[in-house]
Amino acid sequence: MSDPLTVGPVDETGRITNLDALRGVAVFGILLMNAVSYGLEPAAYFNISLANDTPLDWIIGVFGEVFVDQRFMGVFSLLFGAGIVLFADRADAKGNRGGWLSLWRNLLLLGIGALHMWLWEGDILVAYAIASPFLLMARRLSDRALLGLGAALVLLSAVVFALAQSGVDGTGRQLGELWLETGGEPDDVVGSLVLLTFFMRALGMMLIGVALFRSGVLSGDRPREYYRRMAAIGLGVGLPLAALGVIIAALDDFAPGSALLSMIPTTVGTIPATLGFTALIILWNMRPETALHRRVRAAGRMALTNYLTQTILGIVILRRLFEPDELNRAWVLLFVLAVWLLQIAWSQWWLSRFRFGPFEWAWRVATYRGLQPLRR
Repeated sequence: MSDPLTVGPVDETGRITNLDALRGVAVFGILLMNAVSYGLEPAAYFNISLANDTPLDWIIGVFGEVFVDQRFMGVFSLLFGAGIVLFADRADAKGNRGGWLSLWRNLLLLGIGALHMWLWEGDILVAYAIASPFLLMARRLSDRALLGLGAALVLLSAVVFALAQSGVDGTGRQLGELWLETGGEPDDVVGSLVLLTFFMRALGMMLIGVALFRSGVLSGDRPREYYRRMAAIGLGVGLPLAALGVIIAALDDFAPGSALLSMIPTTVGTIPATLGFTALIILWNMRPETALHRRVRAAGRMALTNYLTQTILGIVILRRLFEPDELNRAWVLLFVLAVWLLQIAWSQWWLSRFRFGPFEWAWRVATYRGLQPLRR
């Protein structure tokens, strides 16, 4: 394997395939939730009682809430956090002032995210870019401190949900389109608190990701039995908590009075569920290599490109060609499956001809302020 502290593109013999596999599965997983906000009314993302025409729609909504929401974005955040610190460490090792170079790189990411947010309001890149200075300041902490700080931020975000719920009356008007089918803009305070939970959760998972990478967990250095236990414990704790959140909302008939309270168990279960899915993906990647392994890893190596093109396709197809009341969750799932097939096919095709995805290459050119080789 090539020197892990070498600044520059890592050739295929030096790549950590677990990271590519994790990134690939994560970018496919987050589409399951993001696509809801591409094609359905805004409230359908949080309120799974909306946009359901058939029992299948209900099954898709409950499945997404228990198995997907916050889970794969959590995996994505783990990897993004590890990547920010790894980039800075590599640059430091080459005498390139890694902290400053990483800040410049993430300032560029902020610009990419701002453009992405102009297209679609659900962007996560802006939050990652804003979180990066905090991550760089904390990167010298011990793994235990990083884990503790990250867990505290995620758990505190659940407390913020409770605070936000205290500002919601029986009509739920303060929630606006976060929960109500005919709601407008949410109340400034409630909306800001909900946004704060996203940022806290993202930063918390990024800090945890740094610790897990440095300890060899994300790179697959632990024995298989370690990952089996990690999957069993993580999913055994995290998924029942997410199911509890759905039950709380359903028992109140999805009324706004329990809207944000129902998100608290899901948020508390974010860390164990995310770690459980992370372990499952690593175990899958440890199995004998197949064509699917290679294709998913290729999608992971082009995660930024695939994430952005998912939005472009979603806005053009689901939001421009259809009205929100013309679609339901089953139609959105059909779109997701089609995009998965497209990106699984095109990622490997592209990388067999080029060294980076197109958006990754453009980001790299801007980071180093000079042309970078693209063709193989």
